[in-house]
This record gives sequence, C-alpha cells and structure tokens, in this order.
Amino acid sequence: MKTSTGLLIGHFEPLHLGHLRDINTAAGQCDTLHIIITPKLGNSRFRPTMQDKARWVQVACQHFDFIKVHTTDGLHINALGDYGKTLHLDELIVKKLGIDDNNNHLKIFIKDGVSLDEKFSKVILPNWVYDDDKIYQNPIAHFYDIAAPARPNYVQTVCIVGGESSGKTTLVHKLANHYGASIALEMGRIYTYSNLGGTELGLQYSDYTPIAISHAQAIFDAKKHATAPIVLVDTDFATTQAFCEEYENRPNPVVAALSNDIRMDFTIYLDNNVEWVADGIRRLGGTAERTRFANRILEMLARHDITPFVIDDADYHARYEQAMKFIDENVLCQDAA
Repeated sequence: MKTSTGLLIGHFEPLHLGHLRDINTAAGQCDTLHIIITPKLGNSRFRPTMQDKARWVQVACQHFDFIKVHTTDGLHINALGDYGKTLHLDELIVKKLGIDDNNNHLKIFIKDGVSLDEKFSKVILPNWVYDDDKIYQNPIAHFYDIAAPARPNYVQTVCIVGGESSGKTTLVHKLANHYGASIALEMGRIYTYSNLGGTELGLQYSDYTPIAISHAQAIFDAKKHATAPIVLVDTDFATTQAFCEEYENRPNPVVAALSNDIRMDFTIYLDNNVEWVADGIRRLGGTAERTRFANRILEMLARHDITPFVIDDADYHARYEQAMKFIDENVLCQDAA
C-alpha cells in the first residue's frame, strides 16, 4: 500500500502558535509531511531571512522525523515570480520534490479561501484564533502568540548605559520587575567577583575579551529565554570599550567587533549627576573623573553610531518613570515601518 504524503505551504513569518497547530493537524493526516517555507512580501520592520524561518520550523519539528522542512530558495523555486504563471506553486513543488502526483495519496493542506492548483486534493485546515496579518504587522503586540523558536528574532533589547554609580543596575532590575522581562547582567562586575577576587586590583587588558564574550552569551541567552517582548541589558559593548580605553589606554578589538556586530535595539544613557556610592569596585569617584568618563562614553557611543535616549534627571524615581515612558512609547508601541 502506498503511503500518504502531505504538503503544507506558507511564509511562517513570524512562526506562531496557529502555525504549530496547523503542523500538528496536517502531520496527523499523512505519513510524511513536507513543509515548504516561502518568502513574504510586506513592510514589517522585522526582516527575518529564509534561514531564520527554516530554523524556527526545524526547531519546532525536530522531534518528528516524518516532517521534512524545505524553503523555496532551497528548492530553487522563485516563489514570488513563478506563482501564477504556467505552473502553479504547488505543482512546481511537487515536481521539485519528485512526488508521484498521479495517485490519491498526496494531500495539500490549506486554509479556507486559499486558491491553488485544482489538480491536487486539498484538505482545509481549521481557522484558529490567530490572525496571520495582525501578528505579522505588529509582532510586539502579539509577542505571546509567537512560537518560542521565533521569539528571539522579535524581542527588543533595551540597554541601560552610563558611568560608574549612575544607577544602571538598579534601574535595570526595576524595569525588569515592571515588565516581567529577562535581564542580561553586566558581566564586568560578575567577572570581578568570579575571577578577580572581588576587586579590580588584578584587572588587566586581557580580561576585557572574556568579559565581552560572556556578555554576548548573556544577551543571547536572555533573548532565547525571553519572558516579555523586551530584554533589559545592563551596559553595552561600547561602554565596556570606554572602560578599557580609560584603564588600559588602548581599545580591545574583540570588544569593538562585538559592539558593531551585536546591536542593541534601544539604548538609554543615564547621566552621572546622581550621588556617588562607593562599593569597593568603582574607581572614578571624583567630579572631574566622572565628567571626563561620561564624555568618553558618549564619544564611544557616537563612534559606534549609537544614538541613546538621554535621561539627566537627578532623581532616581524620575529616571525610572522617564525610562518606562520611553519604553512604552518607543519600544512596545511599534507598528510596521
């Protein structure tokens, strides 16, 4: 007896829980399910690659060896150009995959209202509560409908930067409490306790590379396991570079590369106009030192083409309220752009 084969075609951008329900439904009605990922034309400011989308679906389906994931690029099909011409997209795919279409064992799973080649048997999938267009146009507003493998591509990083004793870490934790967000902590402080005995006495140039690499991993992990549409990041690579140049009188190429490669979506700069608090690690306590280093950070941000939102109110609670207002109005209220 011939086994049944199914095709499920879509752009899966972003992959959401409705798509996973479609996959579960289709997979239960055939022996082998081929998922075909197509490009998406639209004006969303989020622009995942075809490889991104393939990874999302592959991760979601990795435990099902009867599901095969393809992209139209991988099949050498111009899905946008070929669709609607001599061969319909579904027929092109069937030919590319070498599927025997002269029997009743091929099923193409579609949503109601989708029009494809009448040559093949169609199976109408249920209409779930998830709206493809709304999720695509404003994924931040529908963040919890997005499937877990796709969330890191849509979560927004909000980085808090500033000089020593500017209140960065406290503000990060307050914002995380407010939004229920994950945090990527400042690695310099953690490294000082885990590798330097709790003080910067032994800090040297070679330490900045592992600090920056650990910070990159912390950001990656926080985005991967994001609990909210935003991830709060305590200090960025440009600020780490500023510390390196301040203390070591030369830049670190690894830190510079990470600053250019791992970009924060939004940066909030805290002015050094609050009271200095000694903690046994901080060194730049004098007014002149703090002013000089604040300027160094701003110069470093400009060097890496980072334009921060500046908070210069000297009241801690006012800073917290300004940061919340900025996030609410600029990060969480994002329409398609």
